[in-house]
This record gives sequence, structure tokens and C-alpha cells, in this order.
Amino acid sequence: MDGTTAQAIEIELAKEAIIQVGFKRLSPDAVIPTKAHASDSGFDLVASADVIIEPGETVVVPTGIAVQLPAGYEATVRPRSGVTSKTKLRVQLGTIDNGYVGDIGVIVDNVSSVWRSRLRSYPMYLTGKKALVKHGLHASGTYLIRKGDRIAQLVITRLPDVEAVEVFDVGETQRGANGFGSSGV
Repeated sequence: MDGTTAQAIEIELAKEAIIQVGFKRLSPDAVIPTKAHASDSGFDLVASADVIIEPGETVVVPTGIAVQLPAGYEATVRPRSGVTSKTKLRVQLGTIDNGYVGDIGVIVDNVSSVWRSRLRSYPMYLTGKKALVKHGLHASGTYLIRKGDRIAQLVITRLPDVEAVEVFDVGETQRGANGFGSSGV
């Protein structure tokens, strides 16, 4: 087999490995998730509503998107590195099971210190700019996620077929039952 034939076979195998994941808009202006680059691991998830997050608060930011996963797959909501590195917002990991077809909500914590907060009238955008909001005063460290902001990513993963069975002996290992912190800090 020559190099050209081997390359053609690899291309055909790669085509067969592509799976299709369906996305449904649950609101007319929801944004279908896309990848910024073909080689990216995750699809960008976009907020479908303006959400104000005060220091110490946890909110679920709606995307207005439902996902249709192939059998044997799950989706994981993960943080975007830019949001985490440039703000005090932390996107929590979330699992979307194959059978869930509702709105993909993104769990976001604002880890700004509440005790240091003082009132001001302008919460911060994800970009760091001040946002004029007519809803009154907000604590320092408040963030405004705007409709259309990319807030998280959705990664699709194949799951192995797994069956739980009861065992009566888990065996011996070097670590044993030593848990959190047992290997040092």
C-alpha cells in the first residue's frame, strides 16, 4: 500500500468517526453553539438573557439551547478560560445526560468577596467595562452577563458501556483507604 492510499483510508476512517449532535433553539434569538476553530474541544455556549450576579451569588445562566445527543454520549459544560482568568466568575462543571432535552443552563458563581463590597451603580461586563443598569445600586464586584456573551463551552464525550456490580473485596493497594491529603499538600 502506498502513502496516498494509506492517507485516503485515514481520511475515510476520520469521516466515519464524525458524529452529529443536534442543537435546538428554545427561543428565537438563542445562538446555536459553534466551535471557534475546527480543532477546538468544545462548542461555545452563549447567554440567552442578561443576568446580574452579585458577589457571593450563584446563578444559572440560560442558553436557550437544547441538545440532542447520540446514544452512548454525554455533554459536559465547562468554563471558558478567558472568563475564569479575567473575572471573579467561576463556571461550574455540569453534566448533560443523553436523555435531557431541556435548556442548557450554565451554573456561575461570583467569588468576589462580599465583605469588601460597597454599593455603586455600575456592575461590570465580562469585558471589564462598566454597565449602566437601571435596577438600582449593586455591590462592588457585581458582574453583568449580557445576552450574547460567550460564557462556557460544551464538550461532547463518548461513554463506555459500564455495569455496576457488587463486590465483597476491593483488594489491597499501596494507598489503601487513605483519602484527602494523604499524599501531602
